[in-house]
Amino acid sequence: MVQSKATTVAGYLADLPEDRRSALQAVREVILKSLDKDFEEGMQYGMIGYYVPHSVYPPGYHCDPRQPLPFANLGSQKNHMALYMMCLYGDPNQLKWFETEWKKSGKKLDMGKSCIRFKKLEDLALDVIGAAIGRVSARKYAEHCERAISGRQKAPAKKATVAHKTAKGASVRARKLPPKRARVKAKA
Repeated sequence: MVQSKATTVAGYLADLPEDRRSALQAVREVILKSLDKDFEEGMQYGMIGYYVPHSVYPPGYHCDPRQPLPFANLGSQKNHMALYMMCLYGDPNQLKWFETEWKKSGKKLDMGKSCIRFKKLEDLALDVIGAAIGRVSARKYAEHCERAISGRQKAPAKKATVAHKTAKGASVRARKLPPKRARVKAKA
C-alpha cells in the first residue's frame, strides 16, 4: 500500500498524476453525494477517508481508539487505485446485495474483502458504489461495528488442532489438542 504524507484531501489529490486525480475525484464526488450527513471526510491512513467522527461515535476505531471509526477509504496504490468499503466487509447481507447489483452492471468486480481495485474510472459501477454508501447511516454502521466487536469478545476460544503428515508431507488427519494451559500442566 502506498501511503501519502498529505494532510488534506486537496493536497492528496494535487500530488497525483492527472489521470488518477480525475478518476479519484469522480469517485469522491459519488461518495460525497451519497454519504450520510454524520460521516466526515479527511485524511486517514495515508488515503482519503470517510469515517464516523468521535462526536458521533466516541469510542473510535477499536484497533486504535484515537482514530475515528473508518467507513471507506479511497487511494492511489502502486499498480491500481482502490476503494476500501468496510461497510461491505462486516455485513454479509450488504455484501451480497452489492455483488448482485455490480453483476447487473456488466462490469468485472476486482475485489478483496473490502477493497475494490480499479485501473480506470470506467472499471467501476459508480451507481452501485453510490447506492452502497447511501444504504448505511453513520449511526447504523457504528451499531453494526459495536455488535461485531462485542460478539467477537464473547466467542469461546477455538481448540487448537494439529495435522499429522506422512513422510511425503501429505496431511493425514487433524486431532484436537487440549487448551495450552492443560498441556503444560500435563507435562509437569
